[in-house]
Amino acid sequence: MKENRLNGKTAVVTGAASGIGRAIALRFAEAGANVLVSDITTEVKEGGDPTAELIQAHGGKAEFIKTDVSNWNDIDALINRAVEKFGSLDIMVNNAAIGVDKPLLETSEEDFDRVIGINTKGVFFGCKRAIQQMLTQEIRGEARGRIINISSQHGIICAPGNFAYGVGKSTVVYMTRQIAVDYAKDYIICNAVAPGRVLTGKPISGADPLDYSKNRTAMPRLGKPEDIANAALFLASDEATYIAGVNLMVDGGWMAG
Repeated sequence: MKENRLNGKTAVVTGAASGIGRAIALRFAEAGANVLVSDITTEVKEGGDPTAELIQAHGGKAEFIKTDVSNWNDIDALINRAVEKFGSLDIMVNNAAIGVDKPLLETSEEDFDRVIGINTKGVFFGCKRAIQQMLTQEIRGEARGRIINISSQHGIICAPGNFAYGVGKSTVVYMTRQIAVDYAKDYIICNAVAPGRVLTGKPISGADPLDYSKNRTAMPRLGKPEDIANAALFLASDEATYIAGVNLMVDGGWMAG
């Protein structure tokens, strides 16, 4: 671990076994944070050592907590464990999300409930429980705590063929603004990061399903999880002053075109 931008702070990152959440957890640990790695599994979709174990192997402090973010009791236990182990909750990253890749007429009630349960209710639970804890803490660096929600450009414009996902992410954008306004006076800072198309999971073979994303993205590459992690690190740090309710686009120019 070679930085100190988050030195001594405690962060919870949901959906941190793989992809964007994993990159955020690793980046925060590199910056000196104690990290609670939250997910329903330790399996890394891209391959490699489990996130918490990798952080520990590099000298950082981390613990894996199995969590279903759509279950209040799981979220409550997660935050309680963060405070029990490290003494505070300074940063809450609500990243866990799923999609079913179906348009409206093919989206069943079960599909919709499952996506909204994680992508919307999970963020609601994460924000609520984090704020309950943060309100009990002293102000440090102009904040009692910082919340970072991972939204999407598809929470602002349509998500072609992915109705429930777009609906869920649009609520994350709204919740971020509402929470930022309601709790800024309490020195609780809430912002979001909106990734564009980010390459996660196993490499794709065969016909290129990314043509749409490549055509929409102004920069000559698609996103990497580390791109989102760097943005999250900034918003989690004391360098992010006087910023609240922002939905920070990290999309290679997707939304600018």
